[in-house]
Amino acid sequence: MMHQSSLEHTVLVPVDAITVVNPRIRSKRVFNEITANIAKLGLKRPITVAAREPETGGEPAYDLVCGQGRLEAFKFLGQSKIPAIVINASSEDCLVMSLVENLARRQHHSLDLLRDIKRLKDKGYTYSEIATKTQLSKKYVQGVIKLLESNEHRLLRAVESGNIPVSVAVEIADAKDVDVQRVLRQAYEKKLLRGARLLAAKRLVEVRQKHGKGSSSFRTQRSKSLSVENLIKTYQNDVEKKKVLLRKANATRSEMLFLIQALKTLMADENFVTLLRAEGLDSLPKQVAERLIASPGAAS
Repeated sequence: MMHQSSLEHTVLVPVDAITVVNPRIRSKRVFNEITANIAKLGLKRPITVAAREPETGGEPAYDLVCGQGRLEAFKFLGQSKIPAIVINASSEDCLVMSLVENLARRQHHSLDLLRDIKRLKDKGYTYSEIATKTQLSKKYVQGVIKLLESNEHRLLRAVESGNIPVSVAVEIADAKDVDVQRVLRQAYEKKLLRGARLLAAKRLVEVRQKHGKGSSSFRTQRSKSLSVENLIKTYQNDVEKKKVLLRKANATRSEMLFLIQALKTLMADENFVTLLRAEGLDSLPKQVAERLIASPGAAS
């Protein structure tokens, strides 16, 4: 069990002496906001680190407990030291404290945060202990761990986004394909899935049956490296596409001019016009008539 550590006063700690024990991946937008805020207003809240025994003759070392975004922003801004609160905690305690802090934010944007629940379970914590530390329900914790162990990444994403209750996701994972519709019907009857959420669940089930449980990563395929050769090839392909469009446009224009000229010639033939009147076809669509009038040499 993790002990409550006593806090020390704030000190300046070298940024290069800090090890991030539970690294997180943040969006570029969030990182830019943190960096801009620190650059403009300074650091409002110090980070939290745990002191480590330095190597013989070495400099003091620290494990990060809280404040990865602030630490990375300081490094980006070229700062060599950062204000930090130093606590007494083991490496194990630092990891657990970091996991709990990330989970407590409850702003899950990736499966990484849900995996933290399983990491706590792997560290020997019970479902009840994890629920207490993370302020999540025990049922939610059990469901997430079950889905993670079954590699049900599509269902996990649906749980994370709030489209499917974790209990329904677990039932879908346990059910055979022929029984999944029964699970959805029961969820509807229990008012767990209604309206847009029910439609989203049905689409998810169809995709899951067709393409499997899904990838464990939210990242899209890695983009091709922008080498000089790739840039030239992309430019040449774009130019060729525009040439094809231009040829098609010119061909269409020539055909339109031919049709206009042919129709203008026919309309100048009195016998042809008389025949049209006899058949009740003496009127023209407005757009065609305007085009004939606008055409050079058109009859008035």
